[in-house]
Amino acid sequence: MASESVLAPGVDAPSTAPIVVVDAAAYASGNWTTPALAGVETAIDRLIRSGARASRIDLSTIDRLDTNGVLELFEAARRLGVDAGAPAAFIGAKPDHARLIEVVERAIAAPDPEPDRGSAIGRVLERLGRTTVDVASEGLELLSFVGASTVTILRMIAAPWRIRWRSLVTQIEATGLNALPIVGLLNFLIGVVVAYQAANQLEKFGAQLLTVDSVGIGVLRELGVLITAIIVAGRSGSAFTAQIGSMRVNQEVDAMQALGLDPIEILCAPRIMALVLVLPLLTFYADIMGVLGGAVAAMFALDITITQFAKQLQAAVSINHFWVGLVKAPVMAAVIAAIGCFHGLKVSSNAESVGRRTTQSVVQAVFFVIAIDAVFSVFFLIIGV
Repeated sequence: MASESVLAPGVDAPSTAPIVVVDAAAYASGNWTTPALAGVETAIDRLIRSGARASRIDLSTIDRLDTNGVLELFEAARRLGVDAGAPAAFIGAKPDHARLIEVVERAIAAPDPEPDRGSAIGRVLERLGRTTVDVASEGLELLSFVGASTVTILRMIAAPWRIRWRSLVTQIEATGLNALPIVGLLNFLIGVVVAYQAANQLEKFGAQLLTVDSVGIGVLRELGVLITAIIVAGRSGSAFTAQIGSMRVNQEVDAMQALGLDPIEILCAPRIMALVLVLPLLTFYADIMGVLGGAVAAMFALDITITQFAKQLQAAVSINHFWVGLVKAPVMAAVIAAIGCFHGLKVSSNAESVGRRTTQSVVQAVFFVIAIDAVFSVFFLIIGV
């Protein structure tokens, strides 16, 4: 690009217009920056209406030039019939203006690279890999959170004056006492379903009395704690995420940290401790309601009285089945509460994140509850309990 001006002898670029055409040459002057482009466009429109044409544009009298001004120069060249790609299209530019024009010209000329999407299998594998990495990363964060929560709770137990007793009692009421109606009703209905299904199948072999065994073992060993844990995961786990997540959105958690308070100790520990205390009690209550539902169903379906049902239950079902179900409850409770609190603290500063994290919390909690139940079942089967 030439740096010398080619103004015709005796011809000066007018200072009153940002661009003029003299003898097939256009002369740009003044400021070609964003605030002045309205006047530039008006001058170009006036030239086009007058039928002006040019073969080059002299830039020697341009005072200031920015990126939008360069784009406007290219537009002026196009409308005036100047070949913007020709070496002599823009002449007389100051060194810094010439460099800016070259940069913009290269950016305009460079085509957008087409994304290499690859094959369908490649895209599936890429998505699978990215999802695996994300899940592994969040799993490590969850494991770290569980470790930090465990250390915090142990420190609070060693120093009971650090426990927020009012918050603990409030959470016990919210997660335990208020959950009694739904836990009792659903487990009663589960007992009814198990009794009717067992009676229908055992009737074929004339062993209807074994319905009591099915109800007792099924409810005490598996269904009581499993159904209760799933209800608590959907009810209390989601509430933990929504409550802490809303505090994150309102920057209350940030305020706690700014004051030197530990959110795990203030927000998470009372919820985890409350649920660990409450879920075994809810499981015991669920076992009673489930067995009672089975007894009512057996009374109507098999004409077995409540007294006969209780005697057969005592003879057929050992206390070990009750303890097998009850011992799972604290572990499930700790996992549900930890997942709920973890996702609450991971909420970003928008309401959409609260809903998304709440959904993830419930799904993960239910998954881990069922996985824990399966692990315990295999373990107790191996040791013969």
